[in-house]
Amino acid sequence: MATQDGSEEVIMETEAKPKEAESLGEDVEKGGAEATSHTDAGNSTTQDSNISNGDDTEDKETVDLKIIWNKNKYDLKIPVDSTGAKLKESIHSLTGLPPAMQKVMYKGLLPEDKTLREIKITNGAKIMVVGSTINDVLAVNTPKEVIQQEVKAEENKKEPLCRQKQHRKVLDKGKPDDIMPAIKGTKERLPTVPLSGMYNKSGGKVRLTFKLEQDQLWIGTKGKIIANLLLLAALHHKDADNLNFSSAERTEKVPMGSIKNIVSEPIEGHEDYHMMAFQLGPTEASQYWVYWVPAQFVDAIKDTVLGKWQYF
Repeated sequence: MATQDGSEEVIMETEAKPKEAESLGEDVEKGGAEATSHTDAGNSTTQDSNISNGDDTEDKETVDLKIIWNKNKYDLKIPVDSTGAKLKESIHSLTGLPPAMQKVMYKGLLPEDKTLREIKITNGAKIMVVGSTINDVLAVNTPKEVIQQEVKAEENKKEPLCRQKQHRKVLDKGKPDDIMPAIKGTKERLPTVPLSGMYNKSGGKVRLTFKLEQDQLWIGTKGKIIANLLLLAALHHKDADNLNFSSAERTEKVPMGSIKNIVSEPIEGHEDYHMMAFQLGPTEASQYWVYWVPAQFVDAIKDTVLGKWQYF
């Protein structure tokens, strides 16, 4: 019996050990579960942190802007503490217009180094953008070039200007005695002295002075028809040709930027001289004609007054 009891005890102990192992296994499982729980909690904390950061960005004060470029309108929402440079980047994303090609205007040219808050831009503000994409620049001619091409094509269809009756009455007076010498087939820069000795459409003497530092063309006249007196005659419905004008001198200071176009044509029989019109308004009716312009200065006059097209 004792041996049997001892055997039984051995058996019981043997059976007890798996229970302990099971207990240890449960503890391991519990420990693993707790570790997993801690890991999940850590992940949860990280996710919450990321969401919070996103909320911080969304919580930034923003302004809703209306971007106007090339006759198109775009809606843009941007943080109010963004700089002008950052705004240009956003405009680039909307329009494809590179920042370097943009002129952004809001109550004047918008500075790149100041924030929208500092500039006092508010919700609903309209931002004007001027500029051409590189493809646009390469694909089209400049407006003034187009105008000149159209004018030249139209001139080729018409009777030569010097044969038209309105110009013949001036040209038939002949070449002025005190006109500046002309050189056919050459191009020269404008002289440092005024171009003088020419006629205007009324047959009066004209002097052209190019004030480059002031970006002005000074038209000096001495003759019987003066602009203000013509206007006075028109207001009183009188014929200007029948009015008695004095021969007082007058100088008209015309901003070069206001001159829309310049037309010129050689004078038949005197191709070393040109007749030239400065278009001072939107239509040909505003052309101011000058006769006997030395041919070597024609291109220089056009380049100086109309300027070179520049991209920003």
